[in-house]
Amino acid sequence: MSSLSRELVFLILQFLDEEKFKETVHRLEKESGFFFNMRYFEDSVTAGEWDDVEKYLSGFTKVDDNRYSMKIFFEIRKQKYLEALDKKDHAKAVEILVKELKVFSTFNEELFKEITMLLTLTNFRENEQLSKYGDTKSARGIMLGELKKLIEANPLFRDKLQFPSLKNSRLRTLINQSLNWQHQLCKNPRPNPDIKTLFVDHTCGHPNGAHVPSPATNHLMGSVPKVGGFPPLGAHGPFQPTPAPLTTSLAGWMPNPSASHPTVSAGPIGLGAPNSAVSMLKRPRSPPTNGLAMDYQTADSDSVLKRPRPFGISDGVNNLPVNVMPVTYPGHSHAHATDSTDDLPKNVSRVLSQGSAIKSMDFHPVQQTMLLVGTNLGDIAIWEVGSRDKLVSRSFKVWDLAACTVNLQASLASEYTAGVNRVVWSPDGGLLGVAYSKHIVHIYSYHGGDDLRNHLEIDAHAGNVNDLAFSQPNQQLCIVTCGEDKTIKVWDAVTGNKLHTFEGHEAPVYSVCPHQKENIQFIFSTAVDGKIKAWLYDNMGSRVDYDAPGRSCTAMAYCADGTRLFSCGTSKEGESFIVEWNESEGAVKRTYLGLGKRSVGVVQFDTMKNKFLVAGDEFQVKFWDMDSVDLLTTTNAEGGLPSSPCLRINKEGTLLAVSTTENGIKVLSNAEGSRILHTMANRGLESSRAPPGSVAKGPIVSSSTGMNLSMSERSGPGASVTAMNGETRSLQDVKPRIPDESEKSKIWKLTEISERSQLRTLRLPDSLLPARVVKLIYTNSGGAILALAENAVHKLWKWQKSERNLLGKANSNVPPQLWQPSSGVIMTNDTREGIIEDVVPCFALSKNDSYVMSASGGKISLFNMMTFKTMTTFMAPPPAATSLAFHPQDNNIIAIGMDDSSIQIYNVRVDEVKSKLKGHQKRVTGLAFSNVLNVLVSSGADSQLCVWSMDGWEKQASKQIQIPSGHSPNPLAHTRVQFHQDQTHVLVVHASQLAIYEAPKLESMKQWIPKESSGSVTDAVYSCDSQSIYAAFDDGSVSILTATTLQLKCRIGPSSYLPSNPSSRVYPATITAHPSEPNQFAVGLTDGGVHVIEPPGPEGMWGISPPQENGAASRAGSG
Repeated sequence: MSSLSRELVFLILQFLDEEKFKETVHRLEKESGFFFNMRYFEDSVTAGEWDDVEKYLSGFTKVDDNRYSMKIFFEIRKQKYLEALDKKDHAKAVEILVKELKVFSTFNEELFKEITMLLTLTNFRENEQLSKYGDTKSARGIMLGELKKLIEANPLFRDKLQFPSLKNSRLRTLINQSLNWQHQLCKNPRPNPDIKTLFVDHTCGHPNGAHVPSPATNHLMGSVPKVGGFPPLGAHGPFQPTPAPLTTSLAGWMPNPSASHPTVSAGPIGLGAPNSAVSMLKRPRSPPTNGLAMDYQTADSDSVLKRPRPFGISDGVNNLPVNVMPVTYPGHSHAHATDSTDDLPKNVSRVLSQGSAIKSMDFHPVQQTMLLVGTNLGDIAIWEVGSRDKLVSRSFKVWDLAACTVNLQASLASEYTAGVNRVVWSPDGGLLGVAYSKHIVHIYSYHGGDDLRNHLEIDAHAGNVNDLAFSQPNQQLCIVTCGEDKTIKVWDAVTGNKLHTFEGHEAPVYSVCPHQKENIQFIFSTAVDGKIKAWLYDNMGSRVDYDAPGRSCTAMAYCADGTRLFSCGTSKEGESFIVEWNESEGAVKRTYLGLGKRSVGVVQFDTMKNKFLVAGDEFQVKFWDMDSVDLLTTTNAEGGLPSSPCLRINKEGTLLAVSTTENGIKVLSNAEGSRILHTMANRGLESSRAPPGSVAKGPIVSSSTGMNLSMSERSGPGASVTAMNGETRSLQDVKPRIPDESEKSKIWKLTEISERSQLRTLRLPDSLLPARVVKLIYTNSGGAILALAENAVHKLWKWQKSERNLLGKANSNVPPQLWQPSSGVIMTNDTREGIIEDVVPCFALSKNDSYVMSASGGKISLFNMMTFKTMTTFMAPPPAATSLAFHPQDNNIIAIGMDDSSIQIYNVRVDEVKSKLKGHQKRVTGLAFSNVLNVLVSSGADSQLCVWSMDGWEKQASKQIQIPSGHSPNPLAHTRVQFHQDQTHVLVVHASQLAIYEAPKLESMKQWIPKESSGSVTDAVYSCDSQSIYAAFDDGSVSILTATTLQLKCRIGPSSYLPSNPSSRVYPATITAHPSEPNQFAVGLTDGGVHVIEPPGPEGMWGISPPQENGAASRAGSG
């Protein structure tokens, strides 16, 4: 709910309280969850109205929300239980015990047993802990004091315990002001208006008795709630002059539209001049000629104001060949009725090799075949896609380190790398901006060809600069940035001076969208928590506080003519949304169908002219007609796209650039785009035949930017290109080009790493007894690593936030802390006597990193990750647990693979086995859920795979793994399974091989068999983006394969990260991948050590994937 709606609830609460609607007040408090009335809660507890107490609490929290909530409900129910015992009502006490207190037994079984034993006592005060229990009244008072402390400490009640300070009858006052405003707009206002209803807008009757239609509704005011006994307006009511409203399309979003600002003058409502109110209210049927700024829309109209030219392009630039849409007016139809799916760019016309993962792209606003690219390694490049030429390339380099903040200097000292988050051209293409993952924004001036000059370096934000855009408030070219420090900043594009800082977001700001409607200039911003805010170029604060669908990372964009607003975002759970907004009301107007429910990254989207939307999702490019919610068509661009590709459409809608899994770009075109590309290719061929220097490099910068492009500049870093065979040449010496496939196969070479200088590695500090690491996992937040050792002891390493590690994420540069709670407790599993080799340790981590379920041959233990305390133990062997997995929709349900070959579906909350699955012949060693297919895949020591339906737990399919000849079956082999991020393909890890199967039918897709010299596979895992597979071997090496083809691209030798000790054989027994850094992984060693390993900077990659025909076939392997 938006902040405006929230404030309206408070106004209604005040009104209801003043009118003595007490029960309704408390019901609204509970249902809205905005205000917790502590006085009402105290009265209910003191009176022992327990049902009312719990019903009221349920509007704000549930039992299992957090430890504070759990304690609150426990204390209330315990008090009910004790009062029943005190009244000798054992039947009631038993009912409370079974129905209400039983739920807490999951978390503290011993306490529940102790509470149960009270039933056996004549007087529960015989229990030592309850010996001081007095009478009911005093006991309730003591408990109430404890409950108040718990509620005040509970983060769920934060900002809900204080009712806002309001003047009396605030809602009546606002309605009175609205009526005054309506009366002002009357064409023939009467001196003593008789207001009899609030259901319709007020209007005074015409002097001659004719009825005058009510003025157009201002959507900002919204509907007026019914009130009783409102006094009529007096003849001399205080009609205060009101500042001019914002344009209607924006006003619906603005809680404070009346605040003065540079672009909106104060004066009577909607007036350019005092006498024009009525004419402004009338909808123009033809283009206005007097330049009036505002048009009031009728309540039933979905139209919004049109702008006379594209935003951000000044008069001087309008002469350039830019696609300027014609002016349209309310009621006019859009001029794209003749567009069809044939106009969509779906044919692959170019394939470009960038060399590192694409993060952002932008087509030049004038030269439609020129593409700006930014990568995860900090590289930027300008491509002429028609001729396939890389015109310019720059690597990340700080131009003036001395001018940077101390925090940035410290960050660069530890790791001199930064990725690109955003690249964008200025409206006329004379400048380009680059936002980096470390503080910095670079602005370049571009003069055509390879002439790219440094212009501005701005230390813009603390941490990530998440987005960057150009805007032109009052014809002044500006740069708008946002970042991890929760701020939006506006900079002068000529001088780099900071003009505005907007604060108000409570989370890092993810994106910005500057725009203007007539004479109103504003910026939309979105944060990673899904909050949308809007800002004018003043210091009056945010005018909007709305929630985006999914309440997570969201980007906003207008269509080409600026008349329709769209947003696209992805929730933390992976569900994506594309919507169109009704700007008049600040509400979602249309939600488009066809996006995936389990997206890997944030889905990127773009608008195509005024007709189509396009998004990269589920390894495809998807298209929608803006006027229809149904998916129009898709293309996989002939394959090779990542799950959530980066994409961009040029201004004419003829070309679409999309990133590939092989660190390249595919350029898709329609018929017109293909013709343009062919023309540019021929032009490039002709220019390449001309003598050197004969091709002019004229500047393409318009003077409208207000820049003097001959100003002195700091020279940029010398860019270079490294060939696949390692030869390095400067860009001035070689013209970049894309080798064909036959050339690739000749020059590709496997990346071999054998020295420490070739990678970054960190052995984690450890003061506990060393023991072989058998299980290893990163926490879902990416800030810690949890290990389980052979001796049943867990170890947790946490990275703290610091100047060297601003995000507090795991890395190889800053050592973490081996963390233990102040109690000194160590998480240790229950064990049983026997041969260690027979034990198959296993664990599973909850999604919120709060709990870990673990077993080492004995009972299964549930540990609290904050306190390390054992919450409960269950399922004593035999049989023993050998594999664990949390249900994807319910953390209380777990799948447990057993050493008797069965799988048990167990509900922790009710301590009950729901189903027992039988299909394996030997112990189960791997489990993986697919939320998309709604299945569970299991693997066992019998080398068999099984698929189980999550609906009824029936077996859907089974498949025997194909063991290569020469490999004798190992009865102790641990076959493991993991789903690709598409939730369909399954990675199967066996000592003899890696294989990819497609669920639910378990069709074999790929198989990779390492060479005998590599030893056996000990473990393997997908990278977080599912583009690579990290595989560990018992010879100490680690192999990195391309996930789609199972082709080896990099091999890390043991000498590069292990100590040289010939007397001991050390190798990685387990391996895990960082949850958000695709090139980081960690290994757990047989000597008890844990190493975090990353590629060397600034490359940041593990080799280059080989050409497909040069790799192994689907059944062959190479080590």
